[in-house]
Amino acid sequence: MAGSTAQQDPGQTTVHEAAPPGTEGLGRLRETFLPKRIGTVRIAALLSMGIVSLILPPLGAYFLWLAARTPNLSRKQAARRLHLFEHGLAEVGRNGKVSVFRWDSMTALQEITERYANGIYVGTTYVYRLSREDGTTLKVTDFYAQPERWGPAFQQEITRAQLPGLLAGLEQGRALTYGGLSVNLGGVATTKGSLTWPEIEKVEISQGFLVLRKSGKKLPWATVPAKEIPNLFLFLALVDQVRYGGLRPDA
Repeated sequence: MAGSTAQQDPGQTTVHEAAPPGTEGLGRLRETFLPKRIGTVRIAALLSMGIVSLILPPLGAYFLWLAARTPNLSRKQAARRLHLFEHGLAEVGRNGKVSVFRWDSMTALQEITERYANGIYVGTTYVYRLSREDGTTLKVTDFYAQPERWGPAFQQEITRAQLPGLLAGLEQGRALTYGGLSVNLGGVATTKGSLTWPEIEKVEISQGFLVLRKSGKKLPWATVPAKEIPNLFLFLALVDQVRYGGLRPDA
């Protein structure tokens, strides 16, 4: 792979590199995201705590192990890459293994969590669990820099690639399942019952939950954790298209 990790600017988050082997069918390489390097103060704190804690060997070894696994000190970790292509993504893992997922056939579950300490916001964690039709899975986290960019890009590209086919399936009478939700041209169903599209007042994301509101009711009709809905953006786009895009049961 092009580029030497030893020469990277610690402030870099993306680079222009050659596509890795095994990605020839993914089209043009658009962007490559680098591992997120830990700040100097934090890495120094880990090393200091590891050294001071050597009087308690297990604790000291743990802190030194954490420091050694950071991209700052580990060449293998620093060499990892997240590549976004025209037709999919590829991750180059710690041992150089390349995992390839196509936008038109992959599923993504996202879990984005804001963290607070004593009421003060201290950061956000990002976890994306990807899966292919053959059962292969991959977890992509904020180990890579700029998850607020590559995460939405996952969802947007999946939506772009898969929405037309799913709309065609709905028009042919298919029901589509998203976690505990089932969608068809007539409406949405859950384990508690079903609503027709005219009965649905609003579909929104609130505090990490997908909320369905029924017209005339104050309380939500259904709430589902957003992290349990595969291809969340695709689901929302599908709902909007059926509600406002002119699809009809007799289409």
